[in-house]
Amino acid sequence: QVHLVESGGGLVQAGGSLRLSCAASGRPLSAYYMGWFRQASGKDREFVATMRNEDEAIYADSVKGRFTISRDFARNTVYLQMNRLKPDDTAVYYCAVATFSVFHSKNEYAYWGQGTQVTVSS
Repeated sequence: QVHLVESGGGLVQAGGSLRLSCAASGRPLSAYYMGWFRQASGKDREFVATMRNEDEAIYADSVKGRFTISRDFARNTVYLQMNRLKPDDTAVYYCAVATFSVFHSKNEYAYWGQGTQVTVSS
């Protein structure tokens, strides 16, 4: 089993930055994809970013150039640096783990954290 705990969410003004962290326990995850999804109120959960190796980061078009995903393999932790935040980025952000991430769909991810709220005010 894999246990994921997110942190770092909060309230920020538009244009500001936040850094989310997700610490994993249960097994080493260096061979797995660790990614981020988000779910705004009344909407479906959507892909944000994922990575397996350092040269294999993938982003949703809506966050490309503003968000950066990174991993600390020794700490089994994944981060999401979010810059130039917009009100449309307001959502609960979830960390997730997958063996494969071909379509970057939530259905490919087997393990999920409890989520952390990010609110961007205009």
